[in-house]
Amino acid sequence: MLSPSDKKLEKLDPFYRPSVSKQKTSAEIINEARNALRTVRTQRPFTPQEDQRKLFGPKSSRTPENRPPSSFSLHASSFESPDSRPISGARLSPLELKPKTPTSPTAEEDSFLSLPKPPVDPAKIRRISSARARLFRAASQGALLPDRTLPAAESKKTVKSEETVTMGDSMVKINGIYLSESNAVGNLKSHPLQLTYDGGFSEIKEQEMFKGTTSLPSLLRSGGDQERRRARASSCPSHSDLSRLETTVSFAGSKADLQEKDTEKEVDEVFWNTRIVPILHELEKEENIETVCAACTRLHHALEEGNMLGNKFKRRSILLKTLYKLVDVGSDLLSLKLAKIILALKVNRKNLLNVCKLIFKISRSEKNDSLIQNDSILESLLEVLSREDLQMNTEAFLYCVGALKFISGNTGFLNEMISKGAVEILMNLIKQINDNTMKCGVCLPDSGHLLVQVTATLRNLADSPLARRKFLSIGALPDLCTVTEQYLDDKDVCNNIARIFSKLTSYHDCCAALANYSRCYALFLNLINKYQKKQDLVIRIVFILGNLTAKNNQAREQFFKEKGCIRTLFSLFQTFHKLDLNSRKQVGDGGAQAKPQRQPSGVEDVLIKLTRVLANIAIHPHIGPALAAKPQVVGLLLTTLEYKSIDDCEELVINATATINNLSYYQVKNSIIHDKKLYIAELLLKLLVSNNMDGILEAVRVFGNLSQYRDICDFIVQKNVHKFMIALLDAKHQDICFSACGVLLNLTVDKDKRVILKDGGGIKKLVDCLKDFGPSDWQLACLVCKTLWNFSENITNASSCFGDEDTNTLLVLLSSFLDTDEELALDGSFDQDLKNYHRVHWETEFKPVAQQLLNRIQSHHTFLEPLPVPSF
Repeated sequence: MLSPSDKKLEKLDPFYRPSVSKQKTSAEIINEARNALRTVRTQRPFTPQEDQRKLFGPKSSRTPENRPPSSFSLHASSFESPDSRPISGARLSPLELKPKTPTSPTAEEDSFLSLPKPPVDPAKIRRISSARARLFRAASQGALLPDRTLPAAESKKTVKSEETVTMGDSMVKINGIYLSESNAVGNLKSHPLQLTYDGGFSEIKEQEMFKGTTSLPSLLRSGGDQERRRARASSCPSHSDLSRLETTVSFAGSKADLQEKDTEKEVDEVFWNTRIVPILHELEKEENIETVCAACTRLHHALEEGNMLGNKFKRRSILLKTLYKLVDVGSDLLSLKLAKIILALKVNRKNLLNVCKLIFKISRSEKNDSLIQNDSILESLLEVLSREDLQMNTEAFLYCVGALKFISGNTGFLNEMISKGAVEILMNLIKQINDNTMKCGVCLPDSGHLLVQVTATLRNLADSPLARRKFLSIGALPDLCTVTEQYLDDKDVCNNIARIFSKLTSYHDCCAALANYSRCYALFLNLINKYQKKQDLVIRIVFILGNLTAKNNQAREQFFKEKGCIRTLFSLFQTFHKLDLNSRKQVGDGGAQAKPQRQPSGVEDVLIKLTRVLANIAIHPHIGPALAAKPQVVGLLLTTLEYKSIDDCEELVINATATINNLSYYQVKNSIIHDKKLYIAELLLKLLVSNNMDGILEAVRVFGNLSQYRDICDFIVQKNVHKFMIALLDAKHQDICFSACGVLLNLTVDKDKRVILKDGGGIKKLVDCLKDFGPSDWQLACLVCKTLWNFSENITNASSCFGDEDTNTLLVLLSSFLDTDEELALDGSFDQDLKNYHRVHWETEFKPVAQQLLNRIQSHHTFLEPLPVPSF
């Protein structure tokens, strides 16, 4: 006699999967149904590294006639003199009028021109470069400089501008600089000069200045007398004197600047003669490579110390001519050192192009990577891209970035390049090219050549996690999409950017950033339509779409809503399906049986990535039913299962089965899956009898969805598929047990088929699954309890229904589950929302089912033996 509560429980319907009448959110579909709908993963397309370093690889769409050369000869004669022509590049026309011969200056003008220069102000001296200031300080402390003989003309010019000159043991003061000499002027060559700065205005009497010497030129004394006469005349100024005074005051500032420049000029001259000239003489000897390379290193340091780098140095042309001559030596090590100095001297135009070609030529050999790393040429190349004008130096940029592309192919350079701002600099070039293209309205061929090198370099950098963060921080992904839109006809550019995206979208943060850029979906569809038969490009585009639609439901919807989305995918599927069939026929015509492929062919790989996209977008609750109703899509999936075996191409067959599984989840009236469900079941039998566990699992999942239909249940029993499902409960694999139990659950909805659970010890295996996986997998435990509930609907005695041993085990297990307040252990990778979801369903789904089953067993069990509680 049953209690009222037991009678109420007896009226409950059997458990089975919820029907689609209760529409659920995508999150609930994924999590609650578990493996009913699932995304598909696949490997990123692999491209082997090219054997030779060239501007454009062997797979480039450019013909040799339409692309810049990777090989060329480069000699010293290739460089031009820095002063050979004006910067504008335009030839100057001759003067029409002859210059007038200057008249001799009047006495008044001569008096004005002979005015002494004011002394240099100490504050202005401090504004001179630190290197020159150190030279002043070193000289004042007694540092010796090499001997130097001044030309007569230069000595005369210097004397006229001197404020005070003394000889002998006294000081010679020139523009605020004292030259101390122990002998007369005639002995200058045999004794070093000592420079000392004095910014004061103290006067030195003439007799003290020339004390102890009789060899002083009369010009010096006359200059001093002339100065005193001008001083006396200034005490009684005339009208003309006042005018000259006003003019003098107006030019006082400019004269002070000129005097400062003269001072810097004198210091540069001393530094040049004492530090630079000896190194240049050493370079001209060319004794051996090691010596010359060491001299180049010292030259670079000396130029940097003397603040002589850049394009403002007076003797820059002399220096460059010496360096250009050394290019013909032909040493890669020496050429790198020369290139580094030449770039530091800020060359432009043809010389910049040639030095970039020189570095490019060196970087073509992998054995020079260590030389490049030791000489730190990376910073110089990146500086060129940051400093120079893109439109004026497009060809130079081409070889500069080409060298960077080769260098970035070595993983040892990646972190250094990224830390020096390579990603930002290259993306800035892309922005400039985008802007120029928008202004001109046409894509220039030279810009396309450069873009190939820029995008190829970024493709190499994208392998680094640090670079991925840079791409995100500067918002690079939309700019890459924009340049792809503008250069849609350039397959090389599109291919490189596709490779960048295929790398970046393999990571969740980059994938989410690209998915949020809504224009990318139309761009990718345009690329597929334009390059449908270009396998290397198409496979990456489809891989990117698979990544975008793997975890983002909004991305699935946006992609599906793009005009011609399904038509494009269907056309692509059809194209490569035909190619695959043709390849199979060719193998068959050879007379030899096709051997199983361990790695899929290129054509098969496109189909693998394509079926992954279909499987992923089918998860969306509105897209899935729409795809299930399209005969073309379902037909191609079934055709794949017809002519492909799991041994031919494992991943393609599994992906096609997973796509059918997702489509079979939706029970809609116009579903092609519903119409062809028996034929699908026949095709799945091949997978069930295979030795591939992944293939078996996918087939069982599809049977889990299809077994909601009565005719499929009949098919399962007729073909003894149920026995296979019971055997899978021993697999000790949670996913397999879950899917197999789902099929058995649907079979037990039919009262006539409940007896099948006793075939092959089904009840005992279900209880073992509950014991083994129940504490850690509430969904599987809930499924087992529902199956046992359906099986025991007309129970009269628990022992006769389950058996004594299994009955006692169930009573202990269910009691222990319900008595404990501890929640099931959840994987650490679950986020907080998903953990909360599991907690709620643990309380609302598993516990009620377990309680009902426990009550039923207890109410129909007359004798209960004490058993120890099993340890979990």
